[in-house]
Amino acid sequence: MTQGVYALIIENGNEKHLQIGKLGNFLFIKGLYVYIGSALGRTSTSLEHRLKRHLSSVKKKLFWHIDFFLNSNEVEVFALIFSQTSERKECELAYAVSQIETAQILVRRFGASDCACLSHLYYFSIQENELIDLIKSAFSKLNLKPILQNQKVS
Repeated sequence: MTQGVYALIIENGNEKHLQIGKLGNFLFIKGLYVYIGSALGRTSTSLEHRLKRHLSSVKKKLFWHIDFFLNSNEVEVFALIFSQTSERKECELAYAVSQIETAQILVRRFGASDCACLSHLYYFSIQENELIDLIKSAFSKLNLKPILQNQKVS
């Protein structure tokens, strides 16, 4: 089992209000989002298991902020980028993504309840291929080797 950091590239097909656990109710506009996460454990908390959980269409207990978003209608992960590492790089990657010129935070503290980051979810109003290239570049700037899976995965 491996450890690592990942970016889910998500398409929200329709504007909607969603309750995100205890964080609150938020407006999610139509478009592309990037969620940054990590999995540094073994077995059930490994990178493979974490990604399978996020990508599974099977009903699951809604636990993480991202679970509430991905459980919504017309929300689909269309690509993921990950890198194997045992280092804690999630917040560094979230910061690197936040520095992309078109990145916007629509929900403060999303995915960041256990760190000082403003958010781990970013909205982008650019084309899919351009977004994928920018996220891969963010990985590379941190000396991470990005691996892309870009088919419709959920």
